[in-house]
Amino acid sequence: MRVVSFGERGQEQAGVLSADGTRVLPVAALNSSLPTNVRALIAGYHLPRLAAQLQCTDERGLALADVRLGPPVTDPSKVVCIGLNFKGHAAEQNKPWPEQPLLFAKAPTALCGPTDDIVLPDEDCGPDYEVELVAVIGQRARNVTAANALTYVAGYCVGNDVSGRTWQKSDGQFFRAKSCDTFFPCGPALVTPDEIRDLPALRLTTRIDDDLLQDATVADLIHDVPTLIAYISRFMTLEPGDLISTGTPAGVGCYRTPPRFLRPGDTVTCAISGAVDLGRLVNRVIAGPRAAR
Repeated sequence: MRVVSFGERGQEQAGVLSADGTRVLPVAALNSSLPTNVRALIAGYHLPRLAAQLQCTDERGLALADVRLGPPVTDPSKVVCIGLNFKGHAAEQNKPWPEQPLLFAKAPTALCGPTDDIVLPDEDCGPDYEVELVAVIGQRARNVTAANALTYVAGYCVGNDVSGRTWQKSDGQFFRAKSCDTFFPCGPALVTPDEIRDLPALRLTTRIDDDLLQDATVADLIHDVPTLIAYISRFMTLEPGDLISTGTPAGVGCYRTPPRFLRPGDTVTCAISGAVDLGRLVNRVIAGPRAAR
């Protein structure tokens, strides 16, 4: 099942993609007793009920081409990200593999939809792209083991951890550089785990226009998804709808020769494909308004 949030920014409601991926079935039309917020659906353990409802509906829904998709979870309590977690990404920096996951946070207000614009701040921050596999937490998790960590996952989606490299370096930490509005395109749908038979085989790619810049599989992770959930939950309670962005492959702009940062007019496509296709983010890069002087 593929769960989406659709509608104008700030007014999104929950839906499910049709089997052919061309239509959005509003949850409110499928079952009016269910919450119309994706995080609430997850927290209330309603996804199995929704999946069952989907099997016996003749609801035609809305043409996907006619609606805006937001991030699948519009209001997570937190977005936990992992630095330096692909072998190739460590190699391109000539750095050893971290012995334990390197955690940082993005502000939830950085989230935007799979076709929304990435709006660059009016100060040059060295904006960079990072395709990532995002795991969405399905139930409260505290001190879980790696052996059963995947039972706490509601689903997966594609993320682009847009990063201001200049600020990342000058600030000595990541929060401002990672948290500008629109710096976390996410989606297009939350794909439930039953659709994914071979998580390590999934392929992550980034293209700017027609240029392929990142290309690796989940198997290149240094710390895999169960390890990440177990580690994070040792120190903080993970809540339903929380996002874990698991790291990016080699090929980011700041380590290319010459560097390739995002520029107004670029179109960035981040995709995760394989035996199952998680979908793609296609985001235009635009210049933001100049601040008042």
